[in-house]
Amino acid sequence: MKTWKVWKFFIIKLTLIIALFVCFSNGAAQHLNVQVGENFLEIASYPNEPSIAINPKNTDQMIVTTNGPVKNYYYSYDGGINWIRAGNYSFDLGRWGDPCVIADTSGNFYFLHLERLRSGPVLLLPDRVFCRKIQCDQMAGGWTDSSYTGLNPPKMQDKEWATYDLINQNLYVVWSEFDEYGSPNPNHFSNILFSRSADGGVTWSQPTRINQVSGDCLDGNNSVMGAMPAAGPSGEIYVSWPGPDGIIFDKSTDQGQTWLAQDIIVAANPAGDHYVIPGIYRGGSVPVIACDLSNGPYRGTVYINWSDQINGSNDTDIWLSKSIDGGLTWSQPIRVNDDPPGKHQMFHWLSVDSTNGFLYCVFYDRRNYSDNQTDVFLAVSRDGGNTFSNYKISESPFIPSPVVFMGDYSNIAAIGEKIRPVWARMDNGRVSVWTAIIDPNSITYVSHSRKSPIPSEFGISSVYPNPFNSIAHIRYGLPKTSDVKIEVFDISGQKVATLEDRRKSADYHTIDFDGSQLSSGIYLCRIQAGVYVEVEKMVLMK
Repeated sequence: MKTWKVWKFFIIKLTLIIALFVCFSNGAAQHLNVQVGENFLEIASYPNEPSIAINPKNTDQMIVTTNGPVKNYYYSYDGGINWIRAGNYSFDLGRWGDPCVIADTSGNFYFLHLERLRSGPVLLLPDRVFCRKIQCDQMAGGWTDSSYTGLNPPKMQDKEWATYDLINQNLYVVWSEFDEYGSPNPNHFSNILFSRSADGGVTWSQPTRINQVSGDCLDGNNSVMGAMPAAGPSGEIYVSWPGPDGIIFDKSTDQGQTWLAQDIIVAANPAGDHYVIPGIYRGGSVPVIACDLSNGPYRGTVYINWSDQINGSNDTDIWLSKSIDGGLTWSQPIRVNDDPPGKHQMFHWLSVDSTNGFLYCVFYDRRNYSDNQTDVFLAVSRDGGNTFSNYKISESPFIPSPVVFMGDYSNIAAIGEKIRPVWARMDNGRVSVWTAIIDPNSITYVSHSRKSPIPSEFGISSVYPNPFNSIAHIRYGLPKTSDVKIEVFDISGQKVATLEDRRKSADYHTIDFDGSQLSSGIYLCRIQAGVYVEVEKMVLMK
Protein backbone atom coordinates (compact mmCIF):
# COMPACT_ATOMS: atom_id res chain seq x y z
CA MET A 1 0.00 0.00 0.00
CA LYS A 2 2.81 2.38 0.89
CA THR A 3 4.51 1.68 -2.45
CA TRP A 4 1.28 2.43 -4.27
CA LYS A 5 0.95 5.77 -2.44
CA VAL A 6 4.47 6.71 -3.52
CA TRP A 7 3.71 5.84 -7.13
CA LYS A 8 0.35 7.62 -6.94
CA PHE A 9 2.13 10.78 -5.71
CA PHE A 10 4.70 10.43 -8.50
CA ILE A 11 1.99 10.03 -11.16
CA ILE A 12 0.04 13.04 -9.87
CA LYS A 13 3.22 15.12 -9.73
CA LEU A 14 4.25 14.12 -13.25
CA THR A 15 0.74 14.81 -14.55
CA LEU A 16 0.82 18.30 -13.07
CA ILE A 17 4.24 18.93 -14.58
CA ILE A 18 3.06 17.80 -18.00
CA ALA A 19 -0.04 19.94 -17.64
CA LEU A 20 2.12 22.96 -16.84
CA PHE A 21 4.32 22.12 -19.81
CA VAL A 22 1.36 21.87 -22.20
CA CYS A 23 -0.31 24.94 -20.75
CA PHE A 24 2.77 27.08 -21.12
CA SER A 25 3.58 25.81 -24.59
CA ASN A 26 0.26 27.31 -25.64
CA GLY A 27 1.18 30.69 -24.18
CA ALA A 28 3.20 33.59 -25.50
CA ALA A 29 6.83 32.95 -26.36
CA GLN A 30 9.69 34.93 -27.85
CA HIS A 31 11.77 33.04 -30.38
CA LEU A 32 15.47 32.89 -29.63
CA ASN A 33 17.51 35.07 -32.01
CA VAL A 34 21.00 33.82 -32.89
CA GLN A 35 23.67 35.82 -34.68
CA VAL A 36 25.09 33.85 -37.57
CA GLY A 37 28.06 35.97 -38.55
CA GLU A 38 30.19 38.86 -37.34
CA ASN A 39 29.23 42.53 -37.18
CA PHE A 40 30.80 44.29 -40.15
CA LEU A 41 31.63 47.99 -39.85
CA GLU A 42 33.16 48.63 -43.25
CA ILE A 43 30.52 49.37 -45.89
CA ALA A 44 32.47 47.32 -48.44
CA SER A 45 32.12 44.25 -46.22
CA TYR A 46 28.43 44.47 -45.34
CA PRO A 47 26.79 41.05 -45.65
CA ASN A 48 23.35 40.89 -47.27
CA GLU A 49 20.97 38.58 -49.11
CA PRO A 50 21.68 35.55 -46.90
CA SER A 51 20.77 32.11 -48.19
CA ILE A 52 20.15 29.09 -45.94
CA ALA A 53 19.74 25.37 -46.61
CA ILE A 54 18.98 22.45 -44.28
CA ASN A 55 20.14 18.88 -44.85
CA PRO A 56 16.90 16.84 -45.17
CA LYS A 57 18.74 13.72 -43.98
CA ASN A 58 19.94 15.40 -40.79
CA THR A 59 18.12 18.65 -40.04
CA ASP A 60 20.66 19.67 -37.41
CA GLN A 61 23.07 20.33 -40.29
CA MET A 62 22.59 23.64 -42.08
CA ILE A 63 24.62 26.21 -43.94
CA VAL A 64 24.36 29.97 -44.59
CA THR A 65 26.05 31.99 -47.32
CA THR A 66 25.89 35.76 -47.74
CA ASN A 67 26.42 38.33 -50.43
CA GLY A 68 29.38 40.65 -50.13
CA PRO A 69 33.14 40.62 -50.73
CA VAL A 70 33.97 38.85 -47.44
CA LYS A 71 34.78 35.28 -48.41
CA ASN A 72 32.92 33.47 -45.62
CA TYR A 73 30.23 30.89 -45.20
CA TYR A 74 28.74 29.64 -41.93
CA TYR A 75 27.64 26.19 -40.89
CA SER A 76 25.91 24.61 -37.91
CA TYR A 77 25.75 21.04 -36.63
CA ASP A 78 23.23 21.73 -33.83
CA GLY A 79 20.18 23.09 -35.60
CA GLY A 80 21.38 26.69 -35.79
CA ILE A 81 22.11 27.32 -32.10
CA ASN A 82 25.83 27.72 -32.80
CA TRP A 83 27.49 28.78 -36.04
CA ILE A 84 31.05 28.31 -37.24
CA ARG A 85 32.67 30.61 -39.77
CA ALA A 86 34.57 28.94 -42.56
CA GLY A 87 36.40 31.72 -44.32
CA ASN A 88 38.64 32.47 -47.25
CA TYR A 89 37.41 29.89 -49.70
CA SER A 90 39.14 30.43 -53.02
CA PHE A 91 37.65 31.84 -56.21
CA ASP A 92 38.29 30.51 -59.66
CA LEU A 93 37.96 34.06 -60.96
CA GLY A 94 36.35 36.74 -58.75
CA ARG A 95 33.07 36.29 -56.91
CA TRP A 96 30.40 38.85 -57.78
CA GLY A 97 27.54 37.75 -55.56
CA ASP A 98 23.93 36.51 -55.51
CA PRO A 99 24.68 33.50 -53.29
CA CYS A 100 22.26 30.58 -53.43
CA VAL A 101 22.69 27.44 -51.32
CA ILE A 102 20.50 24.34 -51.71
CA ALA A 103 20.63 20.74 -50.51
CA ASP A 104 19.94 17.46 -52.28
CA THR A 105 18.63 14.24 -50.72
CA SER A 106 22.02 12.50 -50.69
CA GLY A 107 23.75 14.65 -48.08
CA ASN A 108 25.26 17.39 -50.26
CA PHE A 109 25.03 21.17 -50.30
CA TYR A 110 25.43 23.20 -53.51
CA PHE A 111 26.55 26.82 -53.52
CA LEU A 112 25.80 28.78 -56.70
CA HIS A 113 26.97 32.34 -57.32
CA LEU A 114 28.19 34.70 -60.01
CA GLU A 115 31.84 35.12 -60.95
CA ARG A 116 33.56 37.62 -63.18
CA LEU A 117 36.67 37.90 -65.30
CA ARG A 118 39.59 40.15 -64.41
CA SER A 119 41.36 42.41 -66.87
CA GLY A 120 44.57 43.32 -65.12
CA PRO A 121 43.61 44.98 -61.83
CA VAL A 122 40.04 45.66 -63.05
CA LEU A 123 37.21 43.25 -62.27
CA LEU A 124 34.72 43.07 -65.11
CA LEU A 125 30.99 42.36 -64.94
CA PRO A 126 29.93 38.78 -64.09
CA ASP A 127 30.07 36.50 -67.08
CA ARG A 128 29.03 33.06 -65.73
CA VAL A 129 27.24 31.12 -62.99
CA PHE A 130 29.45 28.99 -60.76
CA CYS A 131 28.47 25.93 -58.73
CA ARG A 132 30.40 24.49 -55.77
CA LYS A 133 29.61 21.34 -53.79
CA ILE A 134 30.22 20.15 -50.25
CA GLN A 135 29.14 17.10 -48.25
CA CYS A 136 26.81 18.00 -45.39
CA ASP A 137 28.90 16.17 -42.77
CA GLN A 138 32.15 17.75 -44.00
CA MET A 139 31.18 21.43 -44.03
CA ALA A 140 34.41 22.46 -42.35
CA GLY A 141 36.45 21.06 -45.21
CA GLY A 142 35.50 23.64 -47.82
CA TRP A 143 33.90 23.46 -51.24
CA THR A 144 34.96 21.10 -54.00
CA ASP A 145 36.24 22.20 -57.38
CA SER A 146 33.62 24.30 -59.09
CA SER A 147 31.84 24.06 -62.41
CA TYR A 148 30.07 26.78 -64.33
CA THR A 149 27.44 27.50 -66.92
CA GLY A 150 26.31 30.51 -68.93
CA LEU A 151 29.62 31.79 -70.29
CA ASN A 152 28.67 33.80 -73.38
CA PRO A 153 31.01 36.80 -73.82
CA PRO A 154 30.57 39.71 -73.99
CA LYS A 155 27.09 39.29 -72.48
CA MET A 156 26.60 39.68 -68.74
CA GLN A 157 24.99 36.96 -66.58
CA ASP A 158 23.10 38.04 -63.44
CA LYS A 159 20.90 36.96 -60.50
CA GLU A 160 20.91 33.19 -60.64
CA TRP A 161 18.87 30.84 -58.44
CA ALA A 162 18.72 27.05 -58.28
CA THR A 163 16.61 24.13 -57.10
CA TYR A 164 16.96 20.36 -56.76
CA ASP A 165 14.62 17.87 -58.45
CA LEU A 166 14.32 14.90 -56.09
CA ILE A 167 12.50 12.78 -58.72
CA ASN A 168 15.11 13.02 -61.47
CA GLN A 169 17.98 14.00 -59.14
CA ASN A 170 18.84 16.99 -61.30
CA LEU A 171 20.04 20.47 -60.39
CA TYR A 172 18.28 23.31 -62.22
CA VAL A 173 19.47 26.91 -62.38
CA VAL A 174 17.88 29.98 -64.00
CA TRP A 175 19.25 33.51 -64.37
CA SER A 176 19.15 36.70 -66.45
CA GLU A 177 21.41 37.43 -69.40
CA PHE A 178 22.00 41.03 -70.51
CA ASP A 179 23.17 41.73 -74.06
CA GLU A 180 24.93 44.82 -72.69
CA TYR A 181 24.19 45.69 -69.09
CA GLY A 182 22.99 49.25 -68.61
CA SER A 183 22.60 49.91 -72.33
CA PRO A 184 19.67 52.15 -73.46
CA ASN A 185 19.93 50.72 -76.97
CA PRO A 186 16.47 49.32 -77.88
CA ASN A 187 18.21 46.48 -79.72
CA HIS A 188 19.84 45.25 -76.51
CA PHE A 189 17.74 42.85 -74.42
CA SER A 190 17.60 40.90 -71.18
CA ASN A 191 16.35 37.30 -71.18
CA ILE A 192 15.86 34.35 -68.81
CA LEU A 193 18.17 31.36 -69.29
CA PHE A 194 17.97 27.80 -67.97
CA SER A 195 20.61 25.08 -67.46
CA ARG A 196 20.51 21.56 -65.98
CA SER A 197 23.08 19.33 -64.28
CA ALA A 198 22.37 15.60 -64.20
CA ASP A 199 25.64 14.64 -62.45
CA GLY A 200 25.61 16.59 -59.20
CA GLY A 201 26.95 19.85 -60.55
CA VAL A 202 29.95 18.41 -62.41
CA THR A 203 28.69 19.41 -65.87
CA TRP A 204 25.85 21.58 -67.15
CA SER A 205 23.64 21.60 -70.22
CA GLN A 206 23.90 24.32 -72.84
CA PRO A 207 21.84 27.29 -71.55
CA THR A 208 18.50 27.83 -73.25
CA ARG A 209 16.23 30.87 -73.27
CA ILE A 210 12.81 30.19 -71.74
CA ASN A 211 10.99 33.56 -71.82
CA GLN A 212 8.85 34.84 -74.70
CA VAL A 213 8.89 38.56 -73.83
CA SER A 214 12.35 40.11 -73.47
CA GLY A 215 13.22 43.05 -71.28
CA ASP A 216 15.58 45.96 -71.76
CA CYS A 217 19.12 46.16 -70.35
CA LEU A 218 18.61 48.98 -67.83
CA ASP A 219 18.07 46.68 -64.81
CA GLY A 220 14.79 48.39 -63.97
CA ASN A 221 11.09 47.77 -64.24
CA ASN A 222 11.32 46.91 -67.94
CA SER A 223 14.09 44.31 -67.56
CA VAL A 224 13.50 40.60 -66.94
CA MET A 225 15.45 39.99 -63.77
CA GLY A 226 15.18 37.77 -60.70
CA ALA A 227 14.07 34.39 -62.06
CA MET A 228 13.62 31.55 -59.55
CA PRO A 229 12.87 27.84 -60.09
CA ALA A 230 11.02 25.18 -58.10
CA ALA A 231 10.65 21.45 -58.72
CA GLY A 232 7.27 19.72 -58.64
CA PRO A 233 6.31 16.34 -57.13
CA SER A 234 6.56 14.58 -60.51
CA GLY A 235 9.74 16.30 -61.67
CA GLU A 236 8.09 19.37 -63.18
CA ILE A 237 10.14 22.56 -63.37
CA TYR A 238 8.37 25.79 -62.45
CA VAL A 239 9.96 29.23 -62.95
CA SER A 240 8.80 32.74 -62.00
CA TRP A 241 10.26 36.19 -62.65
CA PRO A 242 9.18 39.85 -62.79
CA GLY A 243 8.88 41.39 -66.22
CA PRO A 244 7.36 44.35 -68.06
CA ASP A 245 3.99 42.54 -68.12
CA GLY A 246 3.91 41.65 -64.39
CA ILE A 247 4.72 38.46 -62.46
CA ILE A 248 5.50 35.78 -65.07
CA PHE A 249 5.33 31.95 -64.89
CA ASP A 250 6.76 29.21 -67.11
CA LYS A 251 7.00 25.42 -66.77
CA SER A 252 8.60 22.31 -68.22
CA THR A 253 7.51 18.70 -67.78
CA ASP A 254 10.49 17.09 -69.55
CA GLN A 255 13.46 18.23 -67.47
CA GLY A 256 13.83 21.50 -69.35
CA GLN A 257 13.80 20.19 -72.90
CA THR A 258 10.63 22.14 -73.79
CA TRP A 259 8.66 24.95 -72.15
CA LEU A 260 5.25 26.55 -72.47
CA ALA A 261 4.52 28.04 -75.87
CA GLN A 262 3.30 31.17 -74.11
CA ASP A 263 4.38 32.45 -70.71
CA ILE A 264 1.58 32.95 -68.18
CA ILE A 265 0.97 36.27 -66.41
CA VAL A 266 0.24 35.45 -62.76
CA ALA A 267 -0.52 38.97 -61.52
CA ALA A 268 -0.03 42.61 -62.35
CA ASN A 269 2.92 44.37 -60.77
CA PRO A 270 2.09 48.08 -60.98
CA ALA A 271 5.11 49.33 -59.03
CA GLY A 272 7.42 47.07 -61.01
CA ASP A 273 10.53 45.40 -59.71
CA HIS A 274 12.01 48.62 -58.31
CA TYR A 275 10.20 50.96 -55.94
CA VAL A 276 11.00 53.36 -53.09
CA ILE A 277 10.70 52.52 -49.38
CA PRO A 278 11.82 55.14 -46.82
CA GLY A 279 15.24 54.36 -45.36
CA ILE A 280 15.84 51.43 -47.72
CA TYR A 281 18.53 51.48 -50.42
CA ARG A 282 16.02 49.96 -52.86
CA GLY A 283 12.92 47.78 -52.91
CA GLY A 284 11.88 45.09 -55.33
CA SER A 285 9.06 42.62 -55.99
CA VAL A 286 11.29 39.46 -55.96
CA PRO A 287 8.75 36.74 -56.91
CA VAL A 288 9.71 33.60 -54.97
CA ILE A 289 8.26 30.34 -56.25
CA ALA A 290 7.77 27.15 -54.21
CA CYS A 291 5.86 23.88 -54.54
CA ASP A 292 4.27 21.60 -51.94
CA LEU A 293 6.14 18.28 -52.12
CA SER A 294 4.56 16.83 -48.98
CA ASN A 295 2.00 14.05 -48.82
CA GLY A 296 -0.49 16.47 -47.29
CA PRO A 297 -3.80 17.66 -48.74
CA TYR A 298 -2.18 20.44 -50.79
CA ARG A 299 0.52 18.33 -52.46
CA GLY A 300 1.47 19.73 -55.86
CA THR A 301 0.18 23.26 -55.20
CA VAL A 302 2.50 25.88 -56.66
CA TYR A 303 2.93 29.20 -54.83
CA ILE A 304 4.43 32.53 -55.92
CA ASN A 305 5.19 35.11 -53.24
CA TRP A 306 6.13 38.74 -53.99
CA SER A 307 5.92 42.31 -52.67
CA ASP A 308 4.25 45.29 -54.31
CA GLN A 309 2.87 48.77 -53.74
CA ILE A 310 -0.47 48.18 -55.41
CA ASN A 311 -2.12 50.00 -52.48
CA GLY A 312 0.09 53.06 -52.77
CA SER A 313 3.67 54.18 -52.27
CA ASN A 314 3.17 54.38 -48.48
CA ASP A 315 1.92 50.78 -48.23
CA THR A 316 4.23 48.00 -49.41
CA ASP A 317 2.59 44.59 -48.93
CA ILE A 318 3.54 40.92 -49.27
CA TRP A 319 1.37 38.90 -51.65
CA LEU A 320 0.85 35.27 -52.60
CA SER A 321 -0.90 33.58 -55.50
CA LYS A 322 -1.31 29.83 -55.88
CA SER A 323 -2.11 27.31 -58.58
CA ILE A 324 -3.65 23.87 -58.05
CA ASP A 325 -3.43 22.84 -61.73
CA GLY A 326 0.30 22.96 -62.33
CA GLY A 327 0.47 26.68 -63.02
CA LEU A 328 -2.14 26.94 -65.77
CA THR A 329 -4.45 29.12 -63.67
CA TRP A 330 -3.72 31.25 -60.61
CA SER A 331 -5.71 32.52 -57.66
CA GLN A 332 -6.34 36.17 -56.96
CA PRO A 333 -3.44 37.58 -54.92
CA ILE A 334 -3.72 36.93 -51.17
CA ARG A 335 -2.31 39.52 -48.77
CA VAL A 336 0.19 37.78 -46.47
CA ASN A 337 0.77 40.54 -43.89
CA ASP A 338 -2.31 40.95 -41.68
CA ASP A 339 -1.82 44.49 -40.35
CA PRO A 340 -4.04 47.49 -41.18
CA PRO A 341 -3.17 49.38 -44.39
CA GLY A 342 -0.53 52.08 -44.48
CA LYS A 343 2.71 50.38 -43.38
CA HIS A 344 5.65 48.83 -45.22
CA GLN A 345 6.49 45.11 -45.45
CA MET A 346 9.41 44.03 -47.65
CA PHE A 347 12.45 41.72 -48.09
CA HIS A 348 10.33 38.56 -48.07
CA TRP A 349 11.01 34.90 -48.77
CA LEU A 350 8.83 31.78 -48.84
CA SER A 351 9.47 28.15 -47.88
CA VAL A 352 7.03 25.24 -48.04
CA ASP A 353 7.76 22.45 -45.57
CA SER A 354 8.10 19.22 -47.55
CA THR A 355 7.04 17.14 -44.51
CA ASN A 356 3.60 18.71 -43.99
CA GLY A 357 2.94 21.38 -46.63
CA PHE A 358 2.93 24.32 -44.19
CA LEU A 359 3.91 27.71 -45.65
CA TYR A 360 6.42 29.98 -43.90
CA CYS A 361 7.03 33.52 -45.16
CA VAL A 362 9.63 35.81 -43.56
CA PHE A 363 9.73 39.57 -44.16
CA TYR A 364 10.74 42.96 -42.74
CA ASP A 365 7.82 44.75 -41.09
CA ARG A 366 7.12 48.32 -39.87
CA ARG A 367 3.56 47.89 -38.60
CA ASN A 368 4.51 48.83 -35.04
CA TYR A 369 6.23 52.14 -35.82
CA SER A 370 5.67 55.54 -37.40
CA ASP A 371 9.33 55.87 -38.43
CA ASN A 372 11.85 53.58 -40.15
CA GLN A 373 12.24 51.12 -37.26
CA THR A 374 11.98 47.63 -38.70
CA ASP A 375 11.02 44.27 -37.20
CA VAL A 376 11.23 40.82 -38.74
CA PHE A 377 7.98 38.87 -38.98
CA LEU A 378 7.03 35.32 -39.87
CA ALA A 379 3.71 34.52 -41.56
CA VAL A 380 2.44 30.95 -41.31
CA SER A 381 -0.27 29.18 -43.30
CA ARG A 382 -1.48 25.66 -42.56
CA ASP A 383 -4.39 25.69 -45.01
CA GLY A 384 -2.62 25.84 -48.35
CA GLY A 385 -2.08 29.60 -48.39
CA ASN A 386 -5.73 30.54 -47.88
CA THR A 387 -5.02 32.35 -44.60
CA PHE A 388 -1.89 33.52 -42.77
CA SER A 389 -1.08 34.23 -39.13
CA ASN A 390 1.70 36.76 -38.48
CA TYR A 391 4.25 36.66 -35.64
CA LYS A 392 7.14 38.93 -34.75
CA ILE A 393 10.33 36.86 -34.56
CA SER A 394 13.02 39.51 -34.11
CA GLU A 395 13.80 40.38 -30.50
CA SER A 396 14.24 44.10 -31.18
CA PRO A 397 13.80 46.51 -34.10
CA PHE A 398 16.61 47.99 -36.17
CA ILE A 399 16.91 51.00 -38.46
CA PRO A 400 18.47 50.42 -41.90
CA SER A 401 20.41 53.08 -43.76
CA PRO A 402 19.32 54.38 -47.17
CA VAL A 403 22.96 54.48 -48.28
CA VAL A 404 23.74 50.88 -47.29
CA PHE A 405 22.72 48.09 -49.65
CA MET A 406 21.24 45.35 -47.47
CA GLY A 407 20.12 43.27 -50.43
CA ASP A 408 16.65 42.75 -51.87
CA TYR A 409 15.37 39.86 -49.76
CA SER A 410 15.75 37.65 -46.71
CA ASN A 411 15.59 33.85 -46.76
CA ILE A 412 14.07 30.90 -44.92
CA ALA A 413 14.27 27.09 -44.88
CA ALA A 414 11.76 24.79 -43.19
CA ILE A 415 11.84 21.02 -42.75
CA GLY A 416 9.73 19.43 -40.03
CA GLU A 417 10.80 20.70 -36.63
CA LYS A 418 13.45 23.02 -38.12
CA ILE A 419 12.21 26.42 -39.27
CA ARG A 420 15.12 28.78 -39.80
CA PRO A 421 14.65 32.27 -41.26
CA VAL A 422 17.75 34.37 -41.94
CA TRP A 423 17.98 38.12 -42.35
CA ALA A 424 20.41 41.04 -42.26
CA ARG A 425 20.04 43.83 -39.69
CA MET A 426 21.92 47.03 -38.93
CA ASP A 427 22.89 48.18 -35.42
CA ASN A 428 25.20 51.08 -34.55
CA GLY A 429 26.52 51.28 -38.08
CA ARG A 430 27.25 47.55 -38.29
CA VAL A 431 25.48 44.94 -40.39
CA SER A 432 25.10 41.35 -39.24
CA VAL A 433 23.13 38.24 -40.21
CA TRP A 434 20.70 36.53 -37.82
CA THR A 435 18.40 33.55 -37.54
CA ALA A 436 15.61 32.64 -35.12
CA ILE A 437 15.03 29.29 -33.44
CA ILE A 438 11.37 28.73 -34.28
CA ASP A 439 9.35 26.19 -32.30
CA PRO A 440 6.66 24.97 -34.74
CA ASN A 441 4.43 23.92 -31.84
CA SER A 442 4.26 27.41 -30.38
CA ILE A 443 3.96 29.79 -33.34
CA THR A 444 0.22 29.19 -33.65
CA TYR A 445 -0.30 30.70 -30.23
CA VAL A 446 2.32 33.44 -30.19
CA SER A 447 1.22 37.06 -30.32
CA HIS A 448 3.87 39.68 -31.06
CA SER A 449 1.79 42.82 -31.51
CA ARG A 450 3.51 44.67 -28.68
CA LYS A 451 6.17 47.25 -29.52
CA SER A 452 8.36 46.73 -26.49
CA PRO A 453 10.77 43.80 -26.13
CA ILE A 454 9.87 43.60 -22.42
CA PRO A 455 7.84 40.44 -21.71
CA SER A 456 4.22 40.90 -20.71
CA GLU A 457 4.28 37.95 -18.29
CA PHE A 458 6.65 35.85 -16.25
CA GLY A 459 7.75 32.41 -17.37
CA ILE A 460 9.97 30.07 -19.34
CA SER A 461 9.39 30.81 -23.00
CA SER A 462 11.36 27.92 -24.46
CA VAL A 463 13.71 25.03 -23.77
CA TYR A 464 15.66 24.08 -26.88
CA PRO A 465 16.24 21.39 -27.87
CA ASN A 466 13.87 19.26 -25.84
CA PRO A 467 14.68 16.37 -25.66
CA PHE A 468 18.41 17.26 -25.55
CA ASN A 469 21.56 15.15 -25.40
CA SER A 470 23.97 17.51 -23.62
CA ILE A 471 23.12 21.23 -23.58
CA ALA A 472 19.63 22.68 -23.18
CA HIS A 473 19.10 26.40 -23.86
CA ILE A 474 16.54 27.79 -21.39
CA ARG A 475 14.90 31.09 -22.27
CA TYR A 476 12.71 32.96 -19.78
CA GLY A 477 10.97 36.30 -19.54
CA LEU A 478 10.70 38.82 -16.70
CA PRO A 479 8.09 41.59 -16.95
CA LYS A 480 9.92 43.52 -14.22
CA THR A 481 13.35 43.51 -12.56
CA SER A 482 13.38 40.65 -10.04
CA ASP A 483 15.49 38.38 -7.88
CA VAL A 484 15.58 35.17 -9.92
CA LYS A 485 16.44 31.64 -8.86
CA ILE A 486 16.65 28.84 -11.39
CA GLU A 487 17.29 25.27 -10.24
CA VAL A 488 17.20 21.88 -11.91
CA PHE A 489 15.93 18.74 -10.16
CA ASP A 490 15.81 15.12 -11.20
CA ILE A 491 12.48 13.29 -11.20
CA SER A 492 12.95 12.17 -7.58
CA GLY A 493 13.19 15.79 -6.45
CA GLN A 494 16.97 15.81 -5.92
CA LYS A 495 18.56 19.12 -6.95
CA VAL A 496 21.27 18.65 -9.57
CA ALA A 497 22.13 22.26 -10.48
CA THR A 498 21.57 25.92 -9.63
CA LEU A 499 21.68 27.91 -12.85
CA GLU A 500 20.76 31.36 -11.62
CA ASP A 501 20.48 33.07 -8.24
CA ARG A 502 20.69 36.84 -8.62
CA ARG A 503 18.80 39.98 -9.59
CA LYS A 504 17.91 40.23 -13.29
CA SER A 505 16.47 43.07 -15.35
CA ALA A 506 13.06 43.06 -17.04
CA ASP A 507 13.78 41.39 -20.34
CA TYR A 508 14.15 38.00 -22.03
CA HIS A 509 17.16 36.02 -20.79
CA THR A 510 18.83 32.81 -21.88
CA ILE A 511 20.86 30.41 -19.76
CA ASP A 512 22.33 26.99 -20.59
CA PHE A 513 21.93 23.76 -18.66
CA ASP A 514 24.81 21.30 -19.14
CA GLY A 515 23.58 17.75 -18.67
CA SER A 516 26.60 16.04 -20.19
CA GLN A 517 27.60 14.53 -16.83
CA LEU A 518 24.08 13.34 -15.96
CA SER A 519 22.16 10.20 -16.82
CA SER A 520 19.32 10.11 -19.33
CA GLY A 521 15.92 10.85 -17.88
CA ILE A 522 13.36 13.52 -17.00
CA TYR A 523 14.59 16.69 -15.30
CA LEU A 524 12.61 19.62 -13.92
CA CYS A 525 13.66 23.23 -14.35
CA ARG A 526 12.19 25.42 -11.59
CA ILE A 527 12.28 29.19 -11.94
CA GLN A 528 11.19 31.54 -9.14
CA ALA A 529 10.92 35.33 -9.09
CA GLY A 530 9.20 36.66 -5.99
CA VAL A 531 5.86 34.88 -5.60
CA TYR A 532 5.94 33.57 -9.16
CA VAL A 533 7.06 29.98 -9.69
CA GLU A 534 7.09 27.87 -12.84
CA VAL A 535 8.33 24.35 -13.57
CA GLU A 536 9.38 23.09 -16.99
CA LYS A 537 10.04 19.46 -17.93
CA MET A 538 13.27 18.65 -19.79
CA VAL A 539 14.15 15.25 -21.24
CA LEU A 540 17.81 14.25 -21.40
CA MET A 541 18.46 11.54 -24.00
CA LYS A 542 21.98 10.25 -24.66
